[in-house]
Amino acid sequence: MTNVNIAGAPFRDARRVQESVLAGPEKRILTAMARRLPRRVNADHLTGVGFAAMILAGVSYASASVWPPALLVVNAWLVVNWLGDSLDGTVARVRGQLRPRYGYYVDHMIDAASAVFLFGGMAFSGYISPAVAVAMLLGYLLLAIQSYLAAHSLGVFSISWWKFGPTEMRILLGVGNTVAFFRPVTTIFGPEMLFFDIAGAIAAAAMATVLAVTVGRNTRELYQAERV
Repeated sequence: MTNVNIAGAPFRDARRVQESVLAGPEKRILTAMARRLPRRVNADHLTGVGFAAMILAGVSYASASVWPPALLVVNAWLVVNWLGDSLDGTVARVRGQLRPRYGYYVDHMIDAASAVFLFGGMAFSGYISPAVAVAMLLGYLLLAIQSYLAAHSLGVFSISWWKFGPTEMRILLGVGNTVAFFRPVTTIFGPEMLFFDIAGAIAAAAMATVLAVTVGRNTRELYQAERV
């Protein structure tokens, strides 16, 4: 493999689009927190904290098969993950220490690995069918891949879809964990079914719909821009 020196190479960061419901107040809260954070804590530390929290969330999910309260422990790790994953980039911006290529690459590799730990642990929890957990994992990864490709080919990096971003997804997952702990089985459609099977199937279908619409729109835009 040929080594490429990118230190002095020009780089154009993609335009970030964050239009989720909580984006406005979340940005103000994170900026205030970043300004008060001790200087000895940097963006890399926060990235590591966020990743560790997601690993522990997956472990907690798997532990719920033998100790049900671990399902609620996942909610605590989701909060810690939000703190690390959302605050690292804000700290870098506030301190003027942005590293766009490094940050983009490392953050999104960690996001992908985090999803594997989270949904993998969920698959072993006993509160959801493994097939449904895998369907959600595939939906998430395909949406992530689509976003990364769009950032390169269109210059636009979408962090939210249809007013839902990572923070809203964490909140929904936390609510789902709480409901599943107190009522793991539901008869809403007649026969007894795992609550997370229903919620997970809906989530996977929603991700598939967003993916199909987004890919269709981007493909059309790229085709129009590069007609033969």
